[in-house]
Amino acid sequence: MSTRIQKSRMAMRKEPRQARSRATVDAIVQAGARVLGDQGWAGFTTNKVAEVAGVSIGSLYQYFPDKLSLIEAVRSHHFEDVLRVIRKAMDREKPVRQFAEALVDGMIDAHLEHPALHRVMLDEVPGHADARAAHDTFRAEYLSRYAAAIAPYRRIAKRQRIAEVLSSAVEGVIHNAARRGQLKAPELKRELVNLICAYLTQAGRKLA
Repeated sequence: MSTRIQKSRMAMRKEPRQARSRATVDAIVQAGARVLGDQGWAGFTTNKVAEVAGVSIGSLYQYFPDKLSLIEAVRSHHFEDVLRVIRKAMDREKPVRQFAEALVDGMIDAHLEHPALHRVMLDEVPGHADARAAHDTFRAEYLSRYAAAIAPYRRIAKRQRIAEVLSSAVEGVIHNAARRGQLKAPELKRELVNLICAYLTQAGRKLA
């Protein structure tokens, strides 16, 4: 199953075709995430992103016509990272604790590089219709992936609802820990893994 999120009309001016141009775009997107997380929306400029990426402003504008198009690429990159985490956690059927540990480790890693980024994206970046459409597309695939991932542990009719609750719980814990700078705390991982295991086993017997 592809992890490619449908791109909004504001995402990019053109797609990179060659390895060198793809590397340039990747560097720009990574720099965009770093600048946005470190400086916030008020300090986010294309000139600053180009400087951090080590490319000319002309090279940046070759692919991204403005700040919002670059923001959409950063957002899409994060969405794809999260979907890959779920796919990797469910790669092979495994005991529930191993699944929970793989899921939690992956989600923590996906938020560690720029822990302030998600807060800025939620609280500071202006919203627009294309961003909402892209998020709705991501959310549908995200919940579908979660439902598939928990299938070996929750063979019940309410699996979609369980996926919604579990994904919201994991998401909330990870995002709040990122806001507080606690993603590396060992007790965070331990308690979140315990939460997932308890929900997928104890509650499952009650609802089956």
